[in-house]
Amino acid sequence: MKVCIIGAGYVGLVTGATLAELGNRVICVDNNEEKIAILNRDEIPIYEPGLKEMVRGARQAGRMSFITSIAEGVKASDIIFIAVSTPPKADGSADLSAVAAVAREVAENLNGYKVVVDKSTVPVKTGEKVAETIKRYSKGNGEFDVVSNPEFLREGSAIYDTFHPDRIIIGTSSRKAADLLIELYKPLNAPVIVTDINSAEIIKHAANSFLATKISFANALAHICEASGANVEEVTRGVGLDSRVGSRFLNAGVGYGGSCFPKDVSAFIAIAEELRYDFGLLKEVERINKTQVDYFFNKIKETLWILEDKIIGVLGLAFKPDTDDMRNAPSVKIISRLLEEGARVKAFDPRSMEKAREILPDIEYCDGPYQVAEGAEALVIVTEWNEFREMDLKRIKELLHQPIILDGRNIYDPAKMEKLGFIYKSVGR
Repeated sequence: MKVCIIGAGYVGLVTGATLAELGNRVICVDNNEEKIAILNRDEIPIYEPGLKEMVRGARQAGRMSFITSIAEGVKASDIIFIAVSTPPKADGSADLSAVAAVAREVAENLNGYKVVVDKSTVPVKTGEKVAETIKRYSKGNGEFDVVSNPEFLREGSAIYDTFHPDRIIIGTSSRKAADLLIELYKPLNAPVIVTDINSAEIIKHAANSFLATKISFANALAHICEASGANVEEVTRGVGLDSRVGSRFLNAGVGYGGSCFPKDVSAFIAIAEELRYDFGLLKEVERINKTQVDYFFNKIKETLWILEDKIIGVLGLAFKPDTDDMRNAPSVKIISRLLEEGARVKAFDPRSMEKAREILPDIEYCDGPYQVAEGAEALVIVTEWNEFREMDLKRIKELLHQPIILDGRNIYDPAKMEKLGFIYKSVGR
């Protein structure tokens, strides 16, 4: 099929590369000329395992191209995905100005029947507004249907998730549009749920908000476990083995970050308020997540007392492993607090240091974890990269000025760390 992806960001690139890999002809459009130039040089502006190779292969095979003209992309395609950014406003609601602008430009360039697919995470009733906008500005030139088709990708495993989805949600009132999307996704052999547009839009916010709730619940448990002498990992394992609960996303730590959970929880709260429902549960989920960094920072301060002029090593900057994404990363808040207290910070992350330098210019960036540890008063683990699990801890101990590790992701066994002679503090244990 002929597909146009409008928005060559994280979702757009992964979606486009996957559909091209499945044999479709994909045109990716973005108004950022520099980004399009980078993509046309077979480079990728984001890090996602396997994405660079897939994009390069699709482009070289002639199944994927990158342009700046929405008009050209719309006219050459049968299915048009809107995958532009919907950043949060100050009140937590989603900024839909980019979606509205794209809908208008799509309308002005219709040249036959098109299926217009909302791939961006948008509040309920956005599909109705997109359809209304296209109808208003198309002036009757061409038929169209609007579909909500939310993505459920995890950064760091987006390629796998796209090829092995738990489900595919297609929200539309048109059987013709639904059949076209079902045919597009048929090679994935995944369960397909066809709903109305409003239900599909709520499914995405509800899913991410529920997962965020599980994380905040685990973090709340961590406080109870520490206060009572229990072990949060044993508690969550015992709870997670219940098939009604499940163990995924039930891990205590320094809180969730990234572009999805913080944005989607805030947006869902705002959606509920607009619909005159006070979603108090999600407000508490958000509060717990915001205070979890404070809780962990206080653990650092209690352990080291005065932080001024002390060298603190930080391992992990991205909000999660296998990505370079620094959006809402807990590391930014932790390091900023350390700097405010007068500490000197050394840091390393396998992928995100280039982006981190733009946000945190006043720290020392190192070539690896051992350079971070050398001469540091303590080592603070913020992101659970496998490289950190596999470190030579005896060597780390020799390099540290004091054998102190504060582990915000519970990647080590406390008994083993004690045996090795570390002062080891983790979360909820």
